[in-house]
Amino acid sequence: MRRGSIVQLILIGVLAGAIASVFALIPGWLPQPASDEAGRIDFVFWFVTGICIFVFSIVAAVTVYTVWKFRAKPDDDSDGPPIHGHTGLEIVWTAVPTLLVTAIAVVSAIVLAKDDAQGANPLRIEVSAQQFFWSYRYPSFGNKQSAVLRLPVDRSVVLRMTTKDVLHSFWVPEFRQKQDLVPGIHPTLHITPNRIGTYPVICTELCGVGHALMRSRVIVMTPDKFRAWASKKGPS
Repeated sequence: MRRGSIVQLILIGVLAGAIASVFALIPGWLPQPASDEAGRIDFVFWFVTGICIFVFSIVAAVTVYTVWKFRAKPDDDSDGPPIHGHTGLEIVWTAVPTLLVTAIAVVSAIVLAKDDAQGANPLRIEVSAQQFFWSYRYPSFGNKQSAVLRLPVDRSVVLRMTTKDVLHSFWVPEFRQKQDLVPGIHPTLHITPNRIGTYPVICTELCGVGHALMRSRVIVMTPDKFRAWASKKGPS
């Protein structure tokens, strides 16, 4: 391939990558993260997005260049010249995707391991799902009941979940993590909230006619305010 053709391919690829990057970065697809785990999950998201943009740039460059340079004339109905396989090219387009997928798997495994690692003295909370509401119980505070999930900021939290009827799924967009709930199974979810505020709790598993209304809130507060709330008698 001539040097001029290589330069043209590179320029087309850079342009395609720039356009794809604009569409990836400008809209603001993700809400503001509010947990330590969210930051690591966002890293995986952008790591994979970067790889996708890289692959898209190569495919777009080759496609546009081929259509531009080798398009047939309107009255040309002849077949193209016969070609043979290129062993080196086949090795490259097999090895490169293998390396990229392996890199994604390794990064994802490291992030999942770190997100599952509980900190010292985690706060343990029982989460119950039922058509069509969430409820929360705090065993370390006299089994205090609440319809709102309240968490202290910057403390490791372990949510032990159960469903009393059908499939549900616990999701707080700002925490990024999602956990499906299956009857008879009690999964756990580790979260370390790091930003004070109020965030939605959403059920993301179709669970019946009231599924769209199965919403709750999580309130992240300072440790002092959390202890004051948790020490009060009665549900809240």
